[in-house]
Amino acid sequence: TTHYLFIVVVAVNSTLLTINAGDYIFYTDWAWTSFVVFSISQSTMLVVGAIYYMLFTGVPGTATYYATIMTIYTWVAKGAWFGLGYPMDFILVPVWIPSAMLLDLSYWATRRNKHAAIIIGGTLVGLSLPIFNMINLLLVRDPLEMAFKYPRPTLPPYMTPIEPQVGKFYNSPVALGSGAGAVLSVPIAALGAKLNTW
Repeated sequence: TTHYLFIVVVAVNSTLLTINAGDYIFYTDWAWTSFVVFSISQSTMLVVGAIYYMLFTGVPGTATYYATIMTIYTWVAKGAWFGLGYPMDFILVPVWIPSAMLLDLSYWATRRNKHAAIIIGGTLVGLSLPIFNMINLLLVRDPLEMAFKYPRPTLPPYMTPIEPQVGKFYNSPVALGSGAGAVLSVPIAALGAKLNTW
């Protein structure tokens, strides 16, 4: 029980780190102007999280699973914003899965050599992720129109979180949900370990 709960905690926390590595990129008004920052931060965090997760399990295909988890979380956030009255183009879901598949392929092709996976797979992710997301951005209706018609909401002063200047949440439902999931997973894992000993 503890083993599987630990995997859940790793997945949630890794997702939280990845989506906050340039979280503002999800919003269409910053999508083009911060494309370089997005490409560097997202490809780096995808490789770091996926390699850690993949080496923990030792199974090729785990990186794709990890990217799928992040994609699902982000689509849930997109649905949340849509439910608040924003258009579907307000949030852009990054394309992680194809790059993660290349990472898995390099891990499998090099006979599960972790150094080759990091070097070759990391290079493939760094080259492919900007291309896939450029195509994704080209499908957006009009980023500037979106930015002016649908400005991002701001929290009232009494609800503004006290946090460091690095990795801001920017009122993101994904970040808040991932953080809550990570916090709740720890006591659940401890309870599972306790029940397992009984």
